[in-house]
Amino acid sequence: MTDSEKSQRHKARMQRHKAVVDEKIQQATQDKGLLLCITGNGKGKSSSGFGMVARALGHDMKVGIVQFIKGAMSTGEEAFFRRFPEQVSYHVVGDGFTWDTQNLEQDKASAEAGWEIVKSMLQDESIQVILLDELNIVLKMKYLDAEKVLADIGARPAMQHVIITGRGAPDSVIEASDTVSRVDDVKHAFRAGIRAQKGIEL
Repeated sequence: MTDSEKSQRHKARMQRHKAVVDEKIQQATQDKGLLLCITGNGKGKSSSGFGMVARALGHDMKVGIVQFIKGAMSTGEEAFFRRFPEQVSYHVVGDGFTWDTQNLEQDKASAEAGWEIVKSMLQDESIQVILLDELNIVLKMKYLDAEKVLADIGARPAMQHVIITGRGAPDSVIEASDTVSRVDDVKHAFRAGIRAQKGIEL
């Protein structure tokens, strides 16, 4: 096959693909506030959530962030997004990883206090995107009742987007979500004895 024939074949294939994509785009006519779930055992769930926060800020949207579980260490995302106090309401409500806290009552109390903050955000129409970082872990550990959490999220303003991250998403969260992504753990530097690196994990 000549280079010219390859080029023509490629062009014809891409034209067919474009027709399929264009038709799907034409059929997508709804606008609504989305519930997104990013789960799985691989690295990158919070990173994906914060990427969407950055995208929202690029559109001058107001954002609410509540970080569950995390709290014992400072993170690059917190240091960065706190630079935008007029657009970002940032709250860290965790006490650290559950294997470090080793205190069920404290972890539950912190989660409940954090959810009170989330509920106020879910009632605020001016907040267009809410990131609930590591909420899936909180629900998996049953620090909060998943049914109540989903009911509160379901009662939010119609165009408010909510992003939930964390491994172990309960089936009820996956079922309720409009978009679900699962991040697989293929390989991780930590298992080779490399500690968490600034700008990558911290």
